[in-house]
Amino acid sequence: MTAPATTGPFGALREQLTDAAATFAGSPDALNGILAGIVDDVDRALGEPLEIFPVCHHSPASALAMVRRLREKRPRVIYLELCEDLQPLLGELRNCRLPVALQAFASELDGFPAEWGPLSVVAPVTEASAEYQAIAYALETPGVELVLVDRSTDHVFQWLPRPPGSAPTDAPAGAATEAEEDAALHGDAVGVEIGDLRPGFADLETYLLHHGKVRHWSEWWDQYVEQPLVDADHDTYRQVMVLIGSLFRRLRPARSDRLDRDEDRERYMWTRMRQHLAASGADPADCLYVCGAFHAASRVEQFGLAADAPAYEITPRTGTRWRYGLIPSSHSAIETQFGLASGSVSVASATWTKAVGRSRLVPFRLDGQRGGRRTTARGGSAAAPAPAGPVTDRLSGFLAEPPPLGGLDEAELRGWCVDIVRLARRNGYLASTADAIAVFETSILLANLRGRPRPTPYDFADAAVTCIEKDVVPGRRDVRRLCEILLGGDRIGQVGYDALPPLARDVVDRLRPLGIDPEKRTVQRVLLDLRADPRLAPCSDLLWMLRHLLPPDAARPIMGERRLGHRSIQESWDVALGRNQRALIELGYEGVTVEQVLEQRLRRAVRGPDATAAVALEAVENAVRLLDSPRLVDDLGARAVDLLAAERTVDDAPDVLRRIRRLLGHYRTTGSALPGWCESFVTVGYAHYCTLLPTAFVDEQTGVRQVGAMLGFLFGMESLALSLGCDRSQLELAVAQSHPETPAKVALLWAARHQLGLLPLAELRERCAGLLGNPLVVPAFPQYLAGFVQALEPVPGLTPFVVEVLSSAFARLPDPVLLPWLPTLITTLREQGPELVPLLVREAGRTFPGSLPALDAWLPPWLAPAPVLAGAGAAVAAGPVTDLLAGHPETVDAVAALLGCTGGWRDAGPTTSAGLATLLAAHPETAVAVADLLTS
Repeated sequence: MTAPATTGPFGALREQLTDAAATFAGSPDALNGILAGIVDDVDRALGEPLEIFPVCHHSPASALAMVRRLREKRPRVIYLELCEDLQPLLGELRNCRLPVALQAFASELDGFPAEWGPLSVVAPVTEASAEYQAIAYALETPGVELVLVDRSTDHVFQWLPRPPGSAPTDAPAGAATEAEEDAALHGDAVGVEIGDLRPGFADLETYLLHHGKVRHWSEWWDQYVEQPLVDADHDTYRQVMVLIGSLFRRLRPARSDRLDRDEDRERYMWTRMRQHLAASGADPADCLYVCGAFHAASRVEQFGLAADAPAYEITPRTGTRWRYGLIPSSHSAIETQFGLASGSVSVASATWTKAVGRSRLVPFRLDGQRGGRRTTARGGSAAAPAPAGPVTDRLSGFLAEPPPLGGLDEAELRGWCVDIVRLARRNGYLASTADAIAVFETSILLANLRGRPRPTPYDFADAAVTCIEKDVVPGRRDVRRLCEILLGGDRIGQVGYDALPPLARDVVDRLRPLGIDPEKRTVQRVLLDLRADPRLAPCSDLLWMLRHLLPPDAARPIMGERRLGHRSIQESWDVALGRNQRALIELGYEGVTVEQVLEQRLRRAVRGPDATAAVALEAVENAVRLLDSPRLVDDLGARAVDLLAAERTVDDAPDVLRRIRRLLGHYRTTGSALPGWCESFVTVGYAHYCTLLPTAFVDEQTGVRQVGAMLGFLFGMESLALSLGCDRSQLELAVAQSHPETPAKVALLWAARHQLGLLPLAELRERCAGLLGNPLVVPAFPQYLAGFVQALEPVPGLTPFVVEVLSSAFARLPDPVLLPWLPTLITTLREQGPELVPLLVREAGRTFPGSLPALDAWLPPWLAPAPVLAGAGAAVAAGPVTDLLAGHPETVDAVAALLGCTGGWRDAGPTTSAGLATLLAAHPETAVAVADLLTS
């Protein structure tokens, strides 16, 4: 390796650093190589014919230096380090209020792991950034070409060495801020930034923070780099930025994934610039290459126009279809995504505003840019650019001399102290003038302790927290958050109407009759009286679809509901589309209208790898509720039939039963014919559950609730299934082949056999009495009882019997068994059968006396002697049922006529009376059910 040259503009500095390395390190080998290499990197970058302009991400010093250089040089071509496929979006910045983010979004992946989806890449843009100044200059100056030369968004994910199943990310993780909803504006997107200047060597960063007497990296950068470079000339700024980039680059581990990706990016960018220069014939002297300071000190073989290395081979893009747009951003979102300290971007914005006013520079701004002043300064209208002078050493003087000391600006600090006390009082703090004085003095004291000539915004924030913050925050914001608001606020961008995708514009237009302002970030309350103004019905339909597609707080119903067969005539909504503009814009990447996106999502849900019959029925229900498309409903229903037939487990049986019941009830109440897919679902489900029933009874992984839901489907849909051609012997064989072992499932089997007429109620009562009388079975009796409770789903006629069994259990079970079991019974009913509890409560209310005095003389009906009603030798229990039949003879006469029985049934002795008496004795459940219907 050849020794570095000692001539040139940086020869003296190189010798000085080499001597210092030999003096302090004892051996000049390692440290000398680093220090001399840094100077070589600066010399190499500044000697490149294509001018390299190093920047830092969202740095006001970089933005000011960019404005000065653009007005002095007026380049004709600007190469910008930004994803090349984002270039068509730059013109849309005119319709937005900064900060916003350029976004590339992909939901349908081709060439990437499915677990990564959806993919999203964002590049935030603020006014106090060098990239925005370059974009505004290029777009507003005639004859200037802007070329984005960084890798495409597709290559961003191609180069991520992430295993399948992990969430891809290319940005450091940052701590959450106070305003979480604003910090989440970028979602889970991968951040692309220009000029990531942060040490990759952890020990170096710790050393700098310790000796700089600061708490985080953003504060160190503001004090030791940002403030000294705000008023620096162009040559000094370039040399210092390349020096810092080279230092951090050389102290980063030699082989790391991040460094490899950075070098590939540099090869990519230099290849694109060479291709453009060759195709356009542009003079490199009229070009400007804007990149991060880290990349300005690049040492790849393709660096520079004179490099003889072969061009970097750019791999083709995958088949993933990318969609592009603008989304709102905020200072908090930028800080969170790029690992910056809370409030640092707001401090940078305040520094930019103050420096622009002090230097009287006129920054570049896009015509029509909302949220700021319009400027008419054009770079193309000035005189010819001055020729570039020779490179001179500005580093030696900058490194040897301390930065100019600024005096204490008492007026500025006093204004901060007064304003923070005012803000604190508005947010519930008991702050006073004494607190303002204390904050003023503490700020100066902290600055002196940290060796600063004047308090910085960070010193002021620390002082405010020390003097005003109490043990408990009275409101939503603490004092540090109030300081951020005071120093510049968490400015939130807005995407204008013209820059929105077609779907978002369509939503805004369709909601215009409600008077909703889409630019407001506050919650807006809207009232819809659909009876008085039927023209608002389309707005109601759209709000319900947005409720299904967007985050919950985007459209939240306060009054009214939309369920199967029901639409409210009055509705009240809380709408916050401005706060959820990012979600609405990303919705526009999936289709042109909301209806199209909803249909696509429903179809995707039933075709996904995790799709089940319950998911498909939910999609059918949503299609019926939200979309008037019978064809879509039929397609989704047919898919539900296929999924049900293919299932090998019954885990979703309760959900399937609940949803199919609701859909069948909807079609019956609306008077429309039952769709073909519903008939197929009932017949397929009947055969499917009959097949799986014996296995489910003995499978330990299948719960009692699932088996009860299967029986509920079989018994509840039995009449419809038999009318559609199913065979009842399937169910009888399935029950006969079931041999459960667990007590709860045994109780379910008994209930099923009773429903089929194979187990009379008297025998079922005897079995339960035998369980209570067996000391070996008594501890497990609560499990039998839990099974009987679940049996109310398939056999609701057993409700009086379950009340009887519960009463007998409470009366006969010993306290050591009963008391520990009560909490389990309550939690089981709450988790597994909340809809069954009202049945038991209602039946218990009919069975037990309603007053305390009546309780003393009350005898349970299952213990009362059974009086008989004579009739041709048949015995019928006298009681409420018999009295009810005798009191309403017309109903019984009609039933007797249907059965072909003539004559008086109330007289004892005739054959008709004997026939009816025998019928009632053989089938008492029917009479009980009729009595329940008449008395309920």
